[in-house]
Amino acid sequence: MIDNRVKFRHLQTFVEVARQKSVMKAAELLHVSQPAVTKTIRELEEVLGVAVFEKDGRGIRITRYGEAFLKHAGAALTALRQGFDSVSHALHADAPPIRVGALPTVSTRIMPQAMTRFLREDVPARIKIVTGENAVLLEQLRVGDLDLVVGRLAAPEQMAGFSFEHLYSEQVIFCVRAGHPLLLDASDLFGELEKYPVLMPTRASIIRPFVERFLIANGISGLPTQIETVSDSFGRAYVRQTDAIWIISAGVVATDLADKTLAALPIDTSETKGPVGLTVRADAVPSMPLALLMRTIREAAAEVGNA
Repeated sequence: MIDNRVKFRHLQTFVEVARQKSVMKAAELLHVSQPAVTKTIRELEEVLGVAVFEKDGRGIRITRYGEAFLKHAGAALTALRQGFDSVSHALHADAPPIRVGALPTVSTRIMPQAMTRFLREDVPARIKIVTGENAVLLEQLRVGDLDLVVGRLAAPEQMAGFSFEHLYSEQVIFCVRAGHPLLLDASDLFGELEKYPVLMPTRASIIRPFVERFLIANGISGLPTQIETVSDSFGRAYVRQTDAIWIISAGVVATDLADKTLAALPIDTSETKGPVGLTVRADAVPSMPLALLMRTIREAAAEVGNA
């Protein structure tokens, strides 16, 4: 029997602290004080009879008991959210939203075509598309804030509780503006890299390990001028205006390469190739609109793969 002392605020606070790994950040997002968050977590721990968080240096980390509870707490919040959405739909003839996390590699290449196909089906569903780092999107998927993540396959330790469907594979490239000096003289590309600013994927991004291993394998242990970013809009604008080199997934700049505003340096990066696909919670049953959107994403990915 469920203990009636557990309230919605306990689940919401617990899930937010687990997602942010910080009482302070959770308090800011929940618009309550830090003592209120701490009190709520202690109340939940009293009901469960175990600690769900523990100190980790200056921060906190979730315990194994907290990990066990998180899956069910997130599912409960998702069920409540879907219930509210269903009532809203009944009252206002407004379909529940489909919340999709899309990595930059698919945001410009796959999702526009997928959305065009989806809208042709005339399904009364609202779509919410968000972008961000893979780790952030997967955490939002885990706790029920997203229904689907489209992007590269994450590391095995990040995929617990998820199901992945492979769509296609793509690699990382070294991208520069048209007319870049290295396009004119490609005799010693790796030796010349340190002379230019390099845009690198952030340490939390999914392609960072691929990039680091590739650079080390080619004799580069560090680059003197690095700018870490996952912003494709910044990367595109900066590289077009400077001699910077952008290390990025090919899908992000596919259109730029096609219209020749950007160009890929002649470097064989095939070893950085990785699978791109659909990630959902393993225990989730897709709604009809979500299943339809997943189908249109598959079709758009197949079209890109055959291009």
